[in-house]
Amino acid sequence: MDIADGQFLGMVGINAWVFAGLSLAAATTAFIAAIVGTAGGLLLIAVMAFVFPPALLIPIHTVVQLGAAGSMAISRWRYLMRETVLPFTIGTVIGAAIGGQIFVSLPENLLLLALGVSILALAWVPKIARFGPERGRFAFMGFVVTFLGIFISATGTLLASFTVAIAPDRRNHIATLGALMSIVHIAKLAAFILLGVSFGNYVPLIAAMIVTSFIGTWIGKYALDIVPERLFRIAIQTMLTLMALRLIWVALEGF
Repeated sequence: MDIADGQFLGMVGINAWVFAGLSLAAATTAFIAAIVGTAGGLLLIAVMAFVFPPALLIPIHTVVQLGAAGSMAISRWRYLMRETVLPFTIGTVIGAAIGGQIFVSLPENLLLLALGVSILALAWVPKIARFGPERGRFAFMGFVVTFLGIFISATGTLLASFTVAIAPDRRNHIATLGALMSIVHIAKLAAFILLGVSFGNYVPLIAAMIVTSFIGTWIGKYALDIVPERLFRIAIQTMLTLMALRLIWVALEGF
């Protein structure tokens, strides 16, 4: 969809209402992600798609989600499963390099279908998310999540299937997912910059959405502390399933 009419703070196509609405959406989806560890990015990109064309949507969404993921990691830093970071980063660099080279050559609906089916399988067959040595598993996931993220941006749901499967506590899941997705978003931004994608005119909106994401995350942090572990596990499996089915539906509509 084309950018809406209006101009606010020098941003073509953005009026005050759109600015306020997107800022609120960033806070709300960050709050959701801080509690269940997933779905926030998918929900936000669905909202942003009403405002931005694809060429701007994915890069701007990536910057905003970097702020949201970073705030998730910082809010639960001591719970980070540090052993996942190095292998995941190696896979991420490879995924960004390859994904950037073929940015416009793969059909989006095929990627969406693969992503949806993978999430659905991982949500209901947890042992799949524990295949092989942990280091190799997360190197592989770093590659897959970043490669797919170049094309469809919101891939945190896929990674969430893996982190929740090995996390002894929901706080470990939140901290690790936030840290690893921060690495993914940094790698994607580097790829977009090398591709010559420019979105500097939207810095005021991006800054506002990052700030409100931090606010939503920190409110969600305290809400998470009062959510029972069993309820958390049920909520995240339900959310993963719904998001996967939505992705599959959108993919099949594209055939």
